[in-house]
Amino acid sequence: MPETAASAPQARPFRASIMQIEPQWIDYNGHLNMAYYNVMFDRAIDQLWAELGIGPAYMKERLGSTFTAECHVRYLREIHLGDPVQILVWLLEADDKRLHTFEEMRHASEGWLSATSENMSLHMDMNSRKVAPFPPDISERIAAVTKAHSAVARPEGIGRNVAMPSKR
Repeated sequence: MPETAASAPQARPFRASIMQIEPQWIDYNGHLNMAYYNVMFDRAIDQLWAELGIGPAYMKERLGSTFTAECHVRYLREIHLGDPVQILVWLLEADDKRLHTFEEMRHASEGWLSATSENMSLHMDMNSRKVAPFPPDISERIAAVTKAHSAVARPEGIGRNVAMPSKR
C-alpha cells in the first residue's frame, strides 16, 4: 500500500514539493554546490518512491529498498540561494528489478531548467542486500505510473553521455 493517498497515475511527470536551497549549500562561486543538486534530486525521488509504496515504511515493514546504480547529472543554469526549486520526475521504464528515471530541476516560479538527472535504481532485498524482484503489488503500481508517464512528451537529454564534442 502506498505511504501516501495516491490516486490513479496521471499523464504528467511527478511534481515534487517546492524546495528551498539551504544557505550552507552555496559554494564559494555563489551558487548551489554540485553535491546538493543530488541531494535535491534524491529528496524528489523519495517523494515519488513514497507514492509508489517503496519509501521508508516499505523498508521497515517489508525489508525492501532501492539503491542507485547509475546517475548522470547535467548542470545547465546556475541556481542561487533564495531560488525556489521544483523537480519533475518521469518514470521512463521499469522491469522486475530496475527503475529508470529522469528528473528536471526547475526554478519553481519562473520555470527555467537548471539541471537534469537520469538514474537507474535497483530494487534490493535488504535481508540479503542483493537485487531482487519487486513484490507484485508494487510492480503493478510501478507499471501504472510508467504507462501514465509514457503518454507525456519525453524531455530533452534522456540517454545523453559524457563526451567531448566531435570535430568535423
